[in-house]
Amino acid sequence: MSETTHLGLPYLAAAQAQKHVTVNEALARLDALTHLAVLSRALSVPPAEPEEGARYIVSTPASGAWEGEEEKIAAFLGGAWSFIAPRAGFRAYVADEALELLYDGGWTVAGGGAPMGLLGESASGAGFTASVAEVEHTITAGASNDTALLIPDRAVVIGVTGKVSDAITGASSWSLGVAADPQRYGNGIGVMADSTVVGVSGTPVAYYGATPIRVTAGGPDFTGGKIKLALHYFEVGLPG
Repeated sequence: MSETTHLGLPYLAAAQAQKHVTVNEALARLDALTHLAVLSRALSVPPAEPEEGARYIVSTPASGAWEGEEEKIAAFLGGAWSFIAPRAGFRAYVADEALELLYDGGWTVAGGGAPMGLLGESASGAGFTASVAEVEHTITAGASNDTALLIPDRAVVIGVTGKVSDAITGASSWSLGVAADPQRYGNGIGVMADSTVVGVSGTPVAYYGATPIRVTAGGPDFTGGKIKLALHYFEVGLPG
């Protein structure tokens, strides 16, 4: 056995040379996984200039240096990406969404900040849950922004709500939706602080693949501002 059972930390071999290399690798992985806090779960390609120690949950579909590493923890250690497969029970705090995730065959929102309510469960454990995920998005300059608020794969969205927390600048209004339909959850929304939008799906919409919520400028491009957004959705779970 060359690795520990749960965290995959490398063991020292008998009469091994360069023991410090193996020990340092184990310490780096342990440092990356203990009190796990990732910067984001919204990226499917690595950032251009990651800081040493930066951690992410790889989104789908991954490409570039992250290709084939979907849902793994990507940690930038010693100037290179290291990928760690999560195990059942792993928890991760997502900094740009201010929420905690739990891994149990897939990453789902855990308790605190974005509650999940079990609405029903079969005898073999197939579940039906209602969830709310929330994020405060700082608007960057441009015609549109994809936010860190991700619709989970195979979620059924009931609606998206929002409130302008800092007045939006540049644009004269804004729309709320996804790349395929930028106005799906509202358009002509006000830019002043405390302006709100309640975007309800006329028919519940199912999404096949993790999909970011997009905000789009009306008139001139965005130059700044902040928006609080909440995603209201259902998920179904497999029987055990």
